Amino acid sequence: MFKNKKMRLIFRTVVLSILVVTTVLVLYLNSQKDNPILAQGDPARDFILERLDNGEEIQLSELEGKGVMINFWATYCEPCKKEMPYMEELYQKYQDEGIEIIAVSVDKNKMVIENFYNNFNLSFPLVHDRNGTIMELYQVQPLPTSYFINPDGTIERVVKGPLTLDRLETYFKEILPENNEA
Repeated sequence: MFKNKKMRLIFRTVVLSILVVTTVLVLYLNSQKDNPILAQGDPARDFILERLDNGEEIQLSELEGKGVMINFWATYCEPCKKEMPYMEELYQKYQDEGIEIIAVSVDKNKMVIENFYNNFNLSFPLVHDRNGTIMELYQVQPLPTSYFINPDGTIERVVKGPLTLDRLETYFKEILPENNEA
């Protein structure tokens, strides 16, 4: 009888050890997925989306040489609404100096986005991430989240949460193309 208890204990210990090792391995492999979280210095991930204002496609890689702000937002996001006028004001100021904004809406309804765009009288490119593909590619959470991309296509800064006018202008100055820096 003692021998059976000892064997059961050894068997259970081995099975438990295998389960623990397997769990640790699965957790490790899941943390090493194809889309690691983007950070400063990483190359920005390329994408193509259709602009809502004119129907043309906009591709991030075609903006190389410009400083680019990618802003993920939604019409139901109050902080997103508050920063839009700041983005418009600075877009008017910095567009000719080589700054571009791509506002990526994650709303489901295209008409709601278009109404918002027109009501705020925005002029920078607005695109619709219908399926959340780009949001997933950039692992965006929470809204708003903004990526500031250097002219060479690398990420200068990731900002999670709303921006003030002063902070936004500071970040624009960080990504200005060299020939336009003051």
